[in-house]
Amino acid sequence: MTLPDGLRKHSFRKWYERELFSSHAHMLLLFLCTIGLLAAMEVYSKSAPALDQVIDVLAVILFTAVGVWSLRRYLYLLMHAERVANQAVCAQCETYGRLSLVDEDPATSQVTVRCKKCEHEWPISH
Repeated sequence: MTLPDGLRKHSFRKWYERELFSSHAHMLLLFLCTIGLLAAMEVYSKSAPALDQVIDVLAVILFTAVGVWSLRRYLYLLMHAERVANQAVCAQCETYGRLSLVDEDPATSQVTVRCKKCEHEWPISH
């Protein structure tokens, strides 16, 4: 879910929570791919029939590809959430995460938000 959609439908804190949850779900997928990769490498044998060897090699390639993808996705989602969270502090009253969406500019990837406590407005790039 994009930041503007998250601010419209939920609060900033819910959006942040969902981003972190999604990020850590990709980390879990990476962990499962690592286990699958180790298992596929363990069952590989040169004395096995050629078809079994091909299946084992394909399993290693598949687990590696999905694992690399999930690692990249995990890091992207985590860093994106942290980058936005670092900008979610009101400069006037120093309130964290209590903000509402005022405007969005898709061309510059910025949203203008307003503090719910003091009504101060500032841009957040996402």
